[in-house]
Amino acid sequence: MSAGSGDRRRSLFRPCIDLHDGQVKQIVGASLKDEGPGPTTNFVADKGAGAFADMYRQDGLTGGHVIKLGKGNEAAAREALAAWPNGLHIGGGVTADNAAAWIDAGAEKVIVTSWLFDDGVFSEERCRSLVRLVGRERIVLDLSCRRRADRDGWFVTINRWQTTTDLELTQETLTRLAAFCSEFLVHAADVEGLCQGIDGELVKRLGEWSPIPCTYAGGAKSIADLQLVDELSEGKVDLTFGSALDIFGGTGVKYRECVAHNHQVRGP
Repeated sequence: MSAGSGDRRRSLFRPCIDLHDGQVKQIVGASLKDEGPGPTTNFVADKGAGAFADMYRQDGLTGGHVIKLGKGNEAAAREALAAWPNGLHIGGGVTADNAAAWIDAGAEKVIVTSWLFDDGVFSEERCRSLVRLVGRERIVLDLSCRRRADRDGWFVTINRWQTTTDLELTQETLTRLAAFCSEFLVHAADVEGLCQGIDGELVKRLGEWSPIPCTYAGGAKSIADLQLVDELSEGKVDLTFGSALDIFGGTGVKYRECVAHNHQVRGP
């Protein structure tokens, strides 16, 4: 059965390349801070971003995300895009000033979050300006989120998950924002990098609420989580594995199993 045929769509594995200080790393999302000690690092690769991107290209994995976590990652990001042109999405510091340049550098789509907030308030005008520049089909909105102690639900985080905004993830929010992008990327920042399980309630809601393709990341620890995401979202949400993946030093998930899953779902 392909991802778009049969009884219903099935969830796919989406690969990632997280860049920090110019290296491919897996880190605990909640530990990213501008001040104080550096982030808690689960893995540092001994090969460059281009090597991972080329592996994804050879295995036919599309729609993966390259995330620049802070400064010093430009060269590594360009290396990845050159290795898998028009096969990866790029995020981290994307604005109207550089979005077109990243598309020209080989990105299939740009992933945008923090720039869309003006003094912490979501700006639809900034969304519109980006659509005018690169087109809706080239834009992914990163709606990474946290739960808040004072209110139920999930709220979008910006500035590398350090700042929690008042923009709540709801069906109304996702429907409104879908006019400005072709996909959503949602990191569950509370569980990102911990390998302690996904936020199943969030995955279920994303499957119910999102009118466009959506990828979830955060906490996935075994290949069974891919089936769980498929069941909870009825195949409407894709899944990214990070620290649990063997290519990133993990023991919970074999990369080759993820590739095999996608090939089975999509067909030859």
